[in-house]
Amino acid sequence: MSQRSETDLNPQELITRHQAGVWRYLRLLGCDNATADDLTQETFLTILRRPPFNQYSDEATAAYLRRIARNLFISLKRRDKRMHLVAAVESLDAVWDRWIGAEEDGEEFVSALKECLNGLTERAQLALRMRFTDDANRVEIGDKLGITEHGAKNLVQRAKQQLKECVQTKLT
Repeated sequence: MSQRSETDLNPQELITRHQAGVWRYLRLLGCDNATADDLTQETFLTILRRPPFNQYSDEATAAYLRRIARNLFISLKRRDKRMHLVAAVESLDAVWDRWIGAEEDGEEFVSALKECLNGLTERAQLALRMRFTDDANRVEIGDKLGITEHGAKNLVQRAKQQLKECVQTKLT
């Protein structure tokens, strides 16, 4: 039985294989969940409305889909007159390339990040969750943990550095 080539992907296979990566990329750019959902869908609609799509490799397809998603994101921000957010997109692409690289969906990175997060102290985990999930400021974090605002700042910075080093170790 002959194996199908990657250029033979049907739309469902294309979406299944690349949807998570596009969505995570849009979240990196600053989209909330709902906007990332909408732009991910629009990314695939854009590619499927065009003449037949030839996939040369998963990496090339992932990069192409991210470029479409980025352009849709920039168009959205232009319509919203929020261009100051668009300037950071190129630097975010560099971050994606450095951390995720050729991996299409970022699953390996997310897995490493979760494992590293679980390796932090409960106090550091709570501080990071308050900061990045609950959008708490340093004063709120400090009050919750019984430390000063400066102590909360140091705790979050140390935890972020530990996560960075841990993820780098796991991905190299």
